[in-house]
This record gives sequence, C-alpha cells and structure tokens, in this order.
Amino acid sequence: MAAPKVRWHIAVFLAPAVLVYTAIMIIPLFGTLNLALYGEEGFRGFQNFRVLFGDPLWSDAFWNALGNNIWFFVIHMLVQNPIGVLLAALLASPRLRFAAAYRTAIFVPTILSFVIVGFVWKLILSPLWGIAPSMLGAIGLKGLFAPWLGQEGSALTTLALISVWQFVGIPMMLIYAALLSIPDEVLEAAEMDGITGWALFRKVQLPLILPAIGIISILTFVGNFNAFDLIYVSQGALAGPDFATDILGTFLYRTFFGFQLQLGDPNMGAAIATAMFLIILAGVCLYLFGVQRRLRRYQF
Repeated sequence: MAAPKVRWHIAVFLAPAVLVYTAIMIIPLFGTLNLALYGEEGFRGFQNFRVLFGDPLWSDAFWNALGNNIWFFVIHMLVQNPIGVLLAALLASPRLRFAAAYRTAIFVPTILSFVIVGFVWKLILSPLWGIAPSMLGAIGLKGLFAPWLGQEGSALTTLALISVWQFVGIPMMLIYAALLSIPDEVLEAAEMDGITGWALFRKVQLPLILPAIGIISILTFVGNFNAFDLIYVSQGALAGPDFATDILGTFLYRTFFGFQLQLGDPNMGAAIATAMFLIILAGVCLYLFGVQRRLRRYQF
C-alpha cells in the first residue's frame, strides 16, 4: 500500500503568513507575558498582578478603567449594533430608492481617522465655538445643551455615541451582506404564506442572520476592549474629566510610557496588557464555546 502523499505546497503557501503573524503577534505576546513577571529587582512572579488588583493605588484606577470599558462596550451593543441591523434591513428592501448612496454615506465615517473624528466632534460640541448650541437653538432645544465632554457623568457616554456614529457602518454592511445571501426562494415562500414587511424580517430573515450578528457582537467586544485612539484624541492621556473616560487602553498607555509626573513602568504596564488579553480571551472563548454552538447555521 502506497504511503499517503505529503502535500508540501500547503506548508509553502502558509509559511509567509505564519512567519509574519509569529513575528508581529506571537513573539510580542509572549514577550509581554514574560515582562509582566519581572520588576526592577528581577523576577517577581505574580507580584505585579497582586499589586494591580490589591494595592488601592493601582486597583482603584484599574477597576475604574475596566468599568468604563464595560460601559463603552454596552453602549455599542445596545445602540450601534441594533441600529446597524435596522439600517441593513431598510437598505436591503427592494423598494428603497438610492440605497447605494445611503450605504456610502453611512459607511464613509468608518474610513475617517480617529484624529479627525475626535477633533471635529470636540469643535461641534464646544460650548464656546461649537455649532451644537446653535443647531439645538434653531429647533427650540438650546436649553438641552450642556458641555457633555466636560462633565463626568456624560463624557464617556458622549464619546461612546461618537464612536457609534463612526462605526455603525460596519455592522450595517455585514448584516446587509448576510441579508443578501438569503435565497429569494426562501423569501418568496414566506410571502406566499402571507408573511410580509416587518413580520418577514422578524420571523424569517432575523433567525437566518443570527450567526452574522454573533460575529459582529464578538468583533464589537474585542474592538471596544482594545479602544484607545478616540479617548486619547478627545480627552488626552489623563482621560478627563477626573478619569471619567479612562479605559484600559489609556490606563495602559500612562502606566507603560508614563505621562506628566507619572513615571513609566513597563512591568506594570505589561501586567495591565496581560489582564486585557485575558479579559478579551475569556470573552472570545465564552462566545465560541457558549454562544456560537447554540446558533443554528443554515446551508443553502
């Protein structure tokens, strides 16, 4: 019996991607994990993590950043993704005119730089020279305006909604593609049974795109817990006012590189980065083994 043929060409084609991924992802990851176990005096084991979670000087800032990160993620899940699904459903309607123009207009903000988005929205919402007060005044709602980015209770929510505005086009396009992949025969059969309009989307299309919604949810989770740019551009490394917008990314930046009077501590910064990695890993594993298995996939 002849020995099975070894398909070396598969390894040849995979090798470049594996080497690049290893160089820029795997090696830095293990380097960070190793750095988190050391300090100025040498090997410390898990002492950096005990300090991070147990010392009030570190733990208060860490839990504040984690709580803000969770709220940032929740707003995206409750606002961005439902709006993305709704927009996709509207754009997928064959009765809608100029759908391509609407898709382009909604998706354009996702390709803008964080620097541009943060700077422009700071100008818009500025109580001194922003246009938001005059726009609200034009419709008789100027009394509702407040310096949202300067108030502790509203700054983080405002930034999260700005992020929603910028990235709502991504879930919209992914859901739109999932809706287009549903065969016309399925929709026609449902319409013959008298299911039309909103009922068609809720009873037929929505169950078929649940796997796509699940993927969007986990991408939102990973993206939000890696967030940094918008907060840094809008509120600076101190994530004001009074750390009300501080998230794990800005906390990591100040700790690792230092900022103003705070000296950089690469070892504690690596401990924070490791904690972020474990949080994201736990969320992804929860989705893969706890949620994705329960989503029914349909093959057409």
